[in-house]
Amino acid sequence: MTDNTLFNLAFTLASPFWALLILAPGRRLTDRIAASPLPLLPVIAVYLALAIPVFPQLWAAVSHPDLAGFQELLVLDGGAGAIWAQVIAWDLFLGQWMYREARALRIHPLVMAPLLVLTVLLSPIGVLLFVALRSAHHVHRRTAASRHPEASSITPHRQHPTPWQ
Repeated sequence: MTDNTLFNLAFTLASPFWALLILAPGRRLTDRIAASPLPLLPVIAVYLALAIPVFPQLWAAVSHPDLAGFQELLVLDGGAGAIWAQVIAWDLFLGQWMYREARALRIHPLVMAPLLVLTVLLSPIGVLLFVALRSAHHVHRRTAASRHPEASSITPHRQHPTPWQ
């Protein structure tokens, strides 16, 4: 496979999982996928296929990071593709975490869908907004618990325990 094909494959492999997280929240299959590291494996395989041939340049860029080193890495097809696949895998990991947290906190899927889409496209912004929402939710729960102490013993409902919790 060419580097270009692998570059495109990274997002193609992650897309069905993102579609489930965004379009089918609360479904048993979606909850199971969100709790599993398995969706990351195909993208990580693409990463490895791209990273291994350029490993010396990749290692140089990450072990002594500077802008010039990353620019040299990104000039290589495999280097740019490896970084892209790493970003795709990391974004999916973050999306799975956000999905599980939102389910546990009972944040409505219509609130989460735009945040997950934003995370697919610009993960730092999506994650930042989610963390702010999550913090506001916790503050709201503490405030409600102080007003109604009998409600303070209520904990968020988790559909399925996961190995990542």
